[in-house]
Amino acid sequence: MYVLDTITCKNCTKPVTDNYCSNCGHTRSLKRVDGHYVSHEIQHILHFEKGILYTVKELLIHPGRSIREFITDNRNRLVKPIIFIIITSLIYSSINHFFHVEEGYINYTGPKKSAIFQIFDWVESHYGYANIIMGVFIAFWLKLFFRKYNYNIFEILILLCFVIGMGMLILSVFAIAEALLKIKLMQISTVIWMAYCTWAIAQFFNGKKVLDYVKSFFAYLLGLLTFSIAAFLLGFLIDVFIKH
Repeated sequence: MYVLDTITCKNCTKPVTDNYCSNCGHTRSLKRVDGHYVSHEIQHILHFEKGILYTVKELLIHPGRSIREFITDNRNRLVKPIIFIIITSLIYSSINHFFHVEEGYINYTGPKKSAIFQIFDWVESHYGYANIIMGVFIAFWLKLFFRKYNYNIFEILILLCFVIGMGMLILSVFAIAEALLKIKLMQISTVIWMAYCTWAIAQFFNGKKVLDYVKSFFAYLLGLLTFSIAAFLLGFLIDVFIKH
């Protein structure tokens, strides 16, 4: 019987006598990065079970239940929320940049040299990170409106990563349709985007009353508004400081 030589784990520095480290599970030796490796990684992201397609399907059919299960029971069935919102935001940004259908859902048309313009320009260029920051503002209002539920601000932020990510995909689909059909559709997409976000958030909080949907809608709207105001005020204060 062939016995492997003992080596030091490159992850945790413990002795390794098998194909995998008994302490942390890290493989004894990594396979070389080649075409097969890249193909496997792409399939891993896109495959139906535990992948982007499966996550999108679940969030379209029953978002509230799926996200609740992710938070409380099983975190392996869906794509990780931070990865999901960054990937979907990147998809939207790429489509928007390629087709030039619109300048973004958060815009500022002031002087280009001002700090205010630079901040909003950064938002439009980095939707993935900006959406996470915006989610913090929306999460604050949701925590306030749904304070009887025992979810902390971080769990609500996880909810919003999934919901906002789906919103990015909705906008992406309409952006492609508008570019191909030469018909103005982005205003319609904004309505559908807000309707989906309202429905998904309300479903997360059980959504048994009309008031749940009203609170979801206004919490999301107020989150967008306060995020925009905060970005504007930050830029304004920077401009004032620079001038003095």
